[in-house]
Amino acid sequence: MSTVVIPPVLSSPRDDAMHLYKAFKGLGCDTAAVINILAHRDATQRALIESEYKTMYSEELTKRLSKELSGNLKKAVLLWMPDPARRDAMILHDALTTDIDLKAATEVICSRTPSQIQHLKQLYHTLYGTYIEHAIQTQASGDLEKFLLAYLSTPRSEGFEVDRTMVDQDAKALYKAGEKRLGTDEKTFRMIFCGRSRAHMAAVSTAYHSMYGNTLKKAVKSETSGNFEHGLVTVVQCAENPGKYFAKVLRKAMKGLGTNDKTLIRVIVTRAEIDMQYIKAEYHKKHHKSLNDDVHSETSGHYRTFLLSLLGPNQH
Repeated sequence: MSTVVIPPVLSSPRDDAMHLYKAFKGLGCDTAAVINILAHRDATQRALIESEYKTMYSEELTKRLSKELSGNLKKAVLLWMPDPARRDAMILHDALTTDIDLKAATEVICSRTPSQIQHLKQLYHTLYGTYIEHAIQTQASGDLEKFLLAYLSTPRSEGFEVDRTMVDQDAKALYKAGEKRLGTDEKTFRMIFCGRSRAHMAAVSTAYHSMYGNTLKKAVKSETSGNFEHGLVTVVQCAENPGKYFAKVLRKAMKGLGTNDKTLIRVIVTRAEIDMQYIKAEYHKKHHKSLNDDVHSETSGHYRTFLLSLLGPNQH
């Protein structure tokens, strides 16, 4: 469900390119005009604007944006421009090679659908001339490394059909591998969490709760730790309710002293054209205030305007 508001007056990609060029000319940049155009164009339109701009002005639009903008706004706009798969590849490349952040890498990998992952793996190789698996092997180790590699390579169904018998077997196997024994059999957790569809994992979570009275998420948290735990929790939460999962990630990024802008940008930009309405609804349900209001109070200037434009109108 896209929340990107298409402007009432439909302008052509060519017009947009001309308006952007005009906004860049002269002293300083008309940042408000740039935001007004780019924040209200969907992925297809943005790609067309980029190609028109290059044809007309023989220069890459993203290079120009990089020169004209700065700070968090620049980071957010440059992440917004590409299509989702390329954007994920950029985030992962950054998290695995430049500004090492295994938590962010784990979040992106474990919250994407199998087809998104396929696309991302191909693009990563095309863009960086290396396999994403190699980058993971370089940075991660132990349970996390094994888990991410398995998650990237195991084919999973995207269908909604669920085999009840298998669901119960998985719930029992996870109980045996975790809560029932001393220590944890990580291999079983890995095999089930990496090999099952979202619909199946959601059903396993429900079955686990009704069979053992504890939630699967709680069991994961008491049996595992670190980024491996983060990966398992991401898988189970995105199987049950991705909107709720991302609402929580955003809340954490804004809670307490200071704001984790990197997380704020990553989540808002990557989910704006996927499930932002659901994230906003879940956020409001849990915190009794709107995501827009919290983002408004944690950010400022053009950066704030840009993020709020991606969030779309306040529903509450």
